Amino acid sequence: MGGLRAETTERRQSSTAVTDPIVTLTNVHKQFAEETAVRNVSVAVQRGELLTLLGPSGCGKTTTLRLIAGLESPSGGQIEIEGEVVATGEQATAPEVRDVGIVFQDFALFPHLTVRENIAFGLTDRTDDEISDRVDEMLELVDLPEHGEKSPEQLSGGQKQRVALARSLAPEPDVLLLDEPFSNLDVRLRVEMREEVRSILKTAGVTAISVTHDQEEALSISDRVAVMNDGQIEQLDTPERIFEQPKSRFVASFLGRASFLTAYVHDGVLKTGLGSFDAMTLDGYTEQYEGIAVDVLVRPDDLRAGRAADEQTDGEVASRQYVGPSFIYRVDLDSGDTVHCLHNHVEDFELGERVAVDLVADHPLAWYPREGATGGEFCSVAKNGSGDFCSFTESL
Repeated sequence: MGGLRAETTERRQSSTAVTDPIVTLTNVHKQFAEETAVRNVSVAVQRGELLTLLGPSGCGKTTTLRLIAGLESPSGGQIEIEGEVVATGEQATAPEVRDVGIVFQDFALFPHLTVRENIAFGLTDRTDDEISDRVDEMLELVDLPEHGEKSPEQLSGGQKQRVALARSLAPEPDVLLLDEPFSNLDVRLRVEMREEVRSILKTAGVTAISVTHDQEEALSISDRVAVMNDGQIEQLDTPERIFEQPKSRFVASFLGRASFLTAYVHDGVLKTGLGSFDAMTLDGYTEQYEGIAVDVLVRPDDLRAGRAADEQTDGEVASRQYVGPSFIYRVDLDSGDTVHCLHNHVEDFELGERVAVDLVADHPLAWYPREGATGGEFCSVAKNGSGDFCSFTESL
C-alpha cells in the first residue's frame, strides 16, 4: 500500500471544492422497516468528477447509488441532478427520466444482440445515421472498433465491461453510476481495467459515481472518495488525504493495514513504545494537546524491523506475510502494541526473533485520542531492558 502515497500530477492539481455540482444530496435518509440504511448523507459531485463511495458490506453505499438512480426513493432529504430536484421524502421522478446511466456488476449485456446493437440500445430518439455514427464513436472510445459485429459471448471479461461502459455512455447521460464494476473480473484484469475505465471516463468528460468495497480500487481511480460506515459518510476527500490523514479510527483501519502506537505527549515530546519523538511528528499538533494520551496511526511502510547490534530490541516477530516484492512482519512490541513492518527480501527474520523497530515515516502521523483513556492519565516511562515504553496505568 506504500505506493498509494504517491500523488499524480492530475490529482495534485485538482480541487476538492465543488464549483459546478451535477449531483447534490442534501440530508438524504433511507429507512427500510426497522433498519436505517442511509443516515443524513450530504454530498455534491462536481462536473467531470469521479467520486467513489467506499465502505464495507451493509454501510449504505449501494443504497445511496440506487437512490441517485431512482431505483429507491429516499425517506427524507433531497436529491438534485443538474439543478433539478428528482427526489424528496414525498415524491421522486422515475429512473428513466433522470438522464442517468448505470453500469452493473454483471455488465447486463443482451446476449442475442451484437456489440453494436447493445451499444445502440438506448439511442431511441436519433436517426439511423446518427445512431450509427454514435456507435462508431463509442467503439473508438473503448478501443473496440473491430468487434462491433461480435456477440457478447465472443468477448473477454474486459471487453464486455468496455461494451457495457460504451452502452451507458452512448446516450450522453448527465451522470454515470458504476455498481462494483470490477468485481466480476479476475485480479490481473481488475487492475488493468480500472485505469482503463478511468481514462475512458476522463476522455468522455463524464461525471461518474462508483461504488466499491475495494480500497485500492477506490484510491486508484477516484478524484474523491467518500468512506461510508453505518449509513453515514465518515470522510470525504481526495484519495491522498483519505489515506494519509484519516479523520477517524474507522477510516484509518479500513484503508490499508493500520496499526496504532499507544503514546503520550509531554513537554513537546511524543513518548511511544518505540522511543521518544518530537511531538511535531503528529499531524496538526499544537501545545493545546500537551498531556494527552493518544493512539498514533502507523502503516507497514512507516516502520522498519532490524537486528540491533547493542541488543536493545523492541519486540518479537509474531508472523510473516509474503506479498510478492516484500514481506510484512507482525511484531508484538514489549509495550503491548502490535505493529506491522514492511521489509524487502534482503534481510529475513524468523518467527520468534527479537527485533528493533524504527519509525521511518516521512510525513506527519495521524493520531486519535486514546480509546478508554481519560485526560488525567499519563505515561509512566519504564525500562525493561529493551527500550522505553509507555504504560497508561497511573493517573495525575
